[in-house]
Amino acid sequence: MSSSSFQRRVTREVKVGNVGIGGENPVRVQSMITADTMDTEACIQETLGLAEAGCEIVRITAPTVKDAANLQLIAKGLRERGCNVPLVADIHFKPDAAMEAAKWVEKIRINPGNYADSKKFKVLEYTDAEYVAELERIRERFTPLVCLCKERGVAMRIGTNHGSLSDRIMNRYGDTPLGMVESALEFAQIARDLDYHELVFSMKASNVKVMIEAYRLLAARLDEKGWNYPLHLGVTEAGDGEDGRIKSAIGIGSLLCDGLGDTIRVSLTEDSVKEIPVAYAILQAAGSRITKTEYTMCPSCGRTLYNIQETSARIKAATGHLKGLKIAVMGCIVNGPGEMADADFGYVGGAPGKINLYVGKTPVKFNIPQAEAVDRLVDLIREHGRWTEPA
Repeated sequence: MSSSSFQRRVTREVKVGNVGIGGENPVRVQSMITADTMDTEACIQETLGLAEAGCEIVRITAPTVKDAANLQLIAKGLRERGCNVPLVADIHFKPDAAMEAAKWVEKIRINPGNYADSKKFKVLEYTDAEYVAELERIRERFTPLVCLCKERGVAMRIGTNHGSLSDRIMNRYGDTPLGMVESALEFAQIARDLDYHELVFSMKASNVKVMIEAYRLLAARLDEKGWNYPLHLGVTEAGDGEDGRIKSAIGIGSLLCDGLGDTIRVSLTEDSVKEIPVAYAILQAAGSRITKTEYTMCPSCGRTLYNIQETSARIKAATGHLKGLKIAVMGCIVNGPGEMADADFGYVGGAPGKINLYVGKTPVKFNIPQAEAVDRLVDLIREHGRWTEPA
């Protein structure tokens, strides 16, 4: 893989309802509602809010069979209101809840650390024969869900969490990224043996370094096996505010720049709708999915020849609707032409009170009075056929 250009890992497409993950699809944005699953109207309203904000897949917890059964009413209410966002049932500990949920949703998320095992924090030593026997027990418990999902066309995420590895995995591999990967691959092998391939993997951890290492190891192992399944990225329990956003950006962004990731969720301890703009901002910054105007702006220094903060705000107000366009706003000619080389258009201080305008690396307009320069930038964008009227 080139160190200077982005190349996304090639995967098969997995359909989650009407939304495709992987393949030629854009990196998808997900979230999870916080309402009680038995409060049908609250779940519907929160999901509608997420969909309006741009969330493409919504996850709902199903801790019991009763909760799983209520997914029918939630899905029905959403479809009656014209919302077709796919729903994912989040399953822990309860295979019977998974079986019920698979009747009503487009995707099931299972955690291999607790789907067939109850964590007792016991130190156990397994002979190879005993370990194989444990895998057969898992196969027996997992097979009915795989068969139902295959029959109904329901996708599945095998989502390993660093904090919930089974005692069996912990005793053989330790509390490690390798253990996370092996835990998921065991379940995936069962699904493959049943000719079921609508799989997505995740390797979530609250420790960003562990999360990154686990995903990279998983991608390597999948490539070794020739398994081209998509990946769902996320830093779990990232927190709130600036800390949660920075942790998520580092973890998710690092992997996106590796070319990994087909769907993401930013986990914030805030209202779920606030996760969506952060997710899109991370995708934009990594160059993985462009959904708004891109700006390159110098931070300003003593060489800056105009009020760059005020001017940047004016330029954003005038051009912020031009999706996919890259505009550079630079204070002087020292760094300006070089640092903005990949921008479509540039606004550069040329002399006190005077602005030079660029198209790519080429200066085309000189010594424009600052009071006129934003309007002249808009005119230049129009001249080159890149302007659209605001919606």
